[in-house]
Amino acid sequence: MSDTAAFSEPGSLPEIVRAWDARADHYFALFRDELDGKPFDRDVLASFAERVGDGGRVCDVGCGPCAHVARLLAERGLDVLGIDVSPRCIELARREAPDCRFELMDQRAIDADAAGGPLDGIVSYYSLHDQPKTDLAATFASWATALRRGGALLAVAKEGDSEGIVSDPLGSGIPVYWAEFTAAELRAAAEASGFRVDDVTTRAAYENEIQTRRIYLSATRG
Repeated sequence: MSDTAAFSEPGSLPEIVRAWDARADHYFALFRDELDGKPFDRDVLASFAERVGDGGRVCDVGCGPCAHVARLLAERGLDVLGIDVSPRCIELARREAPDCRFELMDQRAIDADAAGGPLDGIVSYYSLHDQPKTDLAATFASWATALRRGGALLAVAKEGDSEGIVSDPLGSGIPVYWAEFTAAELRAAAEASGFRVDDVTTRAAYENEIQTRRIYLSATRG
């Protein structure tokens, strides 16, 4: 069977849930402590926490199984909610970071009431790559709706222009949907959703990462 044939609706919510439930434990083992070896990313997240301010309410969208971003932000004094569409990811995240809150929720349709009202900040750490690029505008619009005016956004994505079904590049052994983005695509989606883009930075991959540049977009909800 080809990778594409394994998917009934590539990039659909059920397929994203299926893929993440299947690889959550594999990714947990790989990424639980990944920020320890990524000083650039720790500095970016620390700067985000400073922008939001002590006690600010933030959402880690597509938090995954490790809760490592949520944990770092909580250590920086933020009130963190992690959301993901995968029940297994949420189960592992709750176990890993019991002092944070985690809920099943789609970043493309954030329920602000369930999140406790308008948020002070949103972090998207590689949460975009397993959904179709055509969903990008709707995802940014969902983030904007969930944020208060003046709220902070940090979105991180792998740079490129490819999209489609691939064998998981991180070795889970299952086919996954994979999308890459350009800085221009991220900026356009942010601005169309009412964000003011404050900064767009890229960095080269670390030696132990997939050898693709990373994009870091910081923005403010207008």
